[in-house]
Amino acid sequence: MDNFVGSIFLNGTVGAGKTTVAGCIGRILRQRAVAHAIIDLDSIRQSWPAPPNDRFNHELELVNLASLVGNYAEAGVETFVLAGVIEDATEIPRYRKALGGRPLGVCRITADDSVLRSRLNARHQNDSDALLWHLKRAVELENILLTQALDDFVVDSSDKTAEVVAREVLELATR
Repeated sequence: MDNFVGSIFLNGTVGAGKTTVAGCIGRILRQRAVAHAIIDLDSIRQSWPAPPNDRFNHELELVNLASLVGNYAEAGVETFVLAGVIEDATEIPRYRKALGGRPLGVCRITADDSVLRSRLNARHQNDSDALLWHLKRAVELENILLTQALDDFVVDSSDKTAEVVAREVLELATR
């Protein structure tokens, strides 16, 4: 694990803990002196309005990701940790292409329904409309991800700290 070089896509429904785990992975990689970049895919596709045929700005996300990877690579980064959602197998090669052809392992982060609800309630406590949308989307997305089974490995975050989940992800990513 000390020589980890590669990229990891943390996949999962809303509230699963992808972004939090990505941050913990970043701290572990920094301690191990592994040059890396953490990229929250939600943040690089935020614009309004989204095109009618791309309601989540996925195409913008991929273009921005390729740009960021190029910039990070120029700075010496070869390891990328992406937090986002892959709903369809045809998207995995597109992410690899945006990563400049680098290897990419896909890890789905899961959590029990009660944990997801608790996390989403805390995140959207002051916005009932957003909370309802995210609760509905969590179920919808979890069903899609279960059906698609796109992941190389799965880690449950329900009863573990993000640090423990991050260490488990890194261990599984190096097998």
